[in-house]
Amino acid sequence: MKKTWFFIPTLYFAEGLPFVIVNVVSPVIYTKLGVAENIMSFYTGFLYLPWVLKMFWSPLLENKSKRSWVLGTQLALSAVFVLIALSFQLNNYFLYSLIGFFTGAFISATYDIATDGYYMLALDKKEQAFFVGIRTFFYRLAMIFASGILVMIAGVIEERTGNIPLSWTAAMFIASGVFGLFFVFHIFILHKERIEETVKNNTVFTNFFDSFKAYFTQKNIVIIICFILFYRLGEASFEKMIPPFLTSARELGGLGMSTKMYGFVKGTIGIISLMAGNILGGIALSKYGFKKCIWPFVIMLNVPTVFYVILAIFQPGALVTAALLSFEQFGYGLGFMAFTVFIMNVSIASKYATSHYAISTGIMGLGMMVPSMLSGSLKMALGYTNFFILACFLSIPSFLLIPFVLKIYKGLEGGALHNAD
Repeated sequence: MKKTWFFIPTLYFAEGLPFVIVNVVSPVIYTKLGVAENIMSFYTGFLYLPWVLKMFWSPLLENKSKRSWVLGTQLALSAVFVLIALSFQLNNYFLYSLIGFFTGAFISATYDIATDGYYMLALDKKEQAFFVGIRTFFYRLAMIFASGILVMIAGVIEERTGNIPLSWTAAMFIASGVFGLFFVFHIFILHKERIEETVKNNTVFTNFFDSFKAYFTQKNIVIIICFILFYRLGEASFEKMIPPFLTSARELGGLGMSTKMYGFVKGTIGIISLMAGNILGGIALSKYGFKKCIWPFVIMLNVPTVFYVILAIFQPGALVTAALLSFEQFGYGLGFMAFTVFIMNVSIASKYATSHYAISTGIMGLGMMVPSMLSGSLKMALGYTNFFILACFLSIPSFLLIPFVLKIYKGLEGGALHNAD
């Protein structure tokens, strides 16, 4: 287990880093580079697609060395971030950087599959249980590094040079360097895992299609899918608009934050609050159970959306903004833990637990992608205040679904959910 401590933190830090850069940092980059909000949100929302679809190519990694895939995708990500960095120096930077981000998204989703596979094959059951919290912690640290520290570094360079493209070129070179170091480090530290060669490829695909059929023929599947799609609809509808709202000039309806301040408030304090919500949410769920926690958690997830309405109307200073955003992120951390517990229990109730969890997370990604793609056009039509009011109303389906979800969860406890197993 001592050696495991050397690679689990770095593997999962490396898993979180590209996801956050592609989905969270790219809207900040394009906002600072002056890309229109409707264009920015549409194309950065589309970047979720590889995580939605990764379940379809995950069987291709069966019977293959996960160590080789981990190393190969880390090297590829290092190269992709170099290309993204260089693209910001070109006149047609938007097209070339977007191609780079989409390529990075595809590689990152593949890296997720390889890393989780390596985790399950290289560690025994006892080690897997022990390191589950450790890997989550370092994934969250990657979120702070990417959306906090990298953004602040870009902000400092922007302030000192006045060159916004240069600031993001430097940030992407740093990301590339981190992956290059991980690649070299993991060559020496990752031991070869066992490969399940007894499973034939045709069996893998047969099992996949069987699991897919079982998922969509289970009882209450319509409610389950609706919950996965709409539980976070309010948050999904405005996520991509947070960077332009916080950084746009006050006369344009924004809060006028500098890039450096955005990285500190949203990318550092906000993520720490999110982590606190995750931790306390997990403790509460383990102590009191899903049925007692779901209502307060769904309230904490959605009600703080009204904070953005308040911010848009009153345009307060950085201190008040940081306090409200921290509380909103803390509530999101609580709410997301309840969501995770539900889809995990839906998955565990089936004999295809791993595949069903992958399908659920793919549907979750779709539920984030589509509202994100539309958010910029809605904001440009409504303005910030009315747009955030709309986001509050879009939270209503989350509340309406809870009574049905509680009935399903009661069936899960009784073992009556999956009629296809």
